[in-house]
Amino acid sequence: MNHKSVREHLDKVVAQAGEVVLGKEAQIRLCLTCLLARGHLLIEDLPGVGKTTLAHVLAKALGLQFNRIQFTSDMLPADILGMAVYNRDSGGFEFHPGPVFSQVILADEVNRATPKTQSALLEAMEEHQVTVEGETRGLPEPFFVIATQNPSYQVGTFPMPESQLDRFAMRIHLGFPDAAAERALLVGSERRVLISGLSACIDAAELAAYQRLVPAVFASDALLDYLQALVAFTRESPEFSNGLSPRAAISLLRCAQAWALLDGRNAVLPEDLQRVLPGVAGHRLVPAEGAERQGAQLVAHLLESVAIP
Repeated sequence: MNHKSVREHLDKVVAQAGEVVLGKEAQIRLCLTCLLARGHLLIEDLPGVGKTTLAHVLAKALGLQFNRIQFTSDMLPADILGMAVYNRDSGGFEFHPGPVFSQVILADEVNRATPKTQSALLEAMEEHQVTVEGETRGLPEPFFVIATQNPSYQVGTFPMPESQLDRFAMRIHLGFPDAAAERALLVGSERRVLISGLSACIDAAELAAYQRLVPAVFASDALLDYLQALVAFTRESPEFSNGLSPRAAISLLRCAQAWALLDGRNAVLPEDLQRVLPGVAGHRLVPAEGAERQGAQLVAHLLESVAIP
């Protein structure tokens, strides 16, 4: 399959999503990168900046089945996974699947639920299957979780367990729109109307074919040396309380390969690693106690400290 033709098809997805989610092309491309890499995406931001809209638009543009799960403090794992219900006519229990049985799941405001309920997604995200009542059931392919998270200082939020955070290949922030995009939002049509008029640019089979191309995007030994040097620095530097895990290293490689594919190339450049590193590492790196650098400063420090071979 020609990598340039893949880029042309995916550029149509970016353009269509950009007609609804205004002024956020970079974030849309990162979302697609995460999906191509078979990862899951966490969007952390204030309410009302377009997190839910972005998830819905991507599902429509990619021709995927979409389910939205609104997380609340009283939600139970069965509300996500489903449950076995007794059928009086048959005299047995029948499984009623929960909303997790969909290709794209929007886990909206995931940190408003308790850690126990949040962890109900762990097996689904890692294994693409769920186990209920002792029986394991597969999930549809592709399976992509987009979780939105409110800032932890807001009322009614619970901390997200580290094991859950590490399941997300990337975390991004949308932020407020610029003045031109906000003016277009004010005078334009409602986003719900625009979403209803969207048509799929590609289908699930094409997306699956593109996902299979990602691991084959060439990564040279020098590129892998650079990746390992970045990971090793996080494990050795006193700036960090813990370093990047092997799962994080794999996510970094896959996302860099997907970014290169999205750009129509069949080889990874150091710049690809640098472009996806904030999204892959930002939610995994915890500053050491008393460290001067916090948040994005930690990732910037990491990039500045490790030279390209």
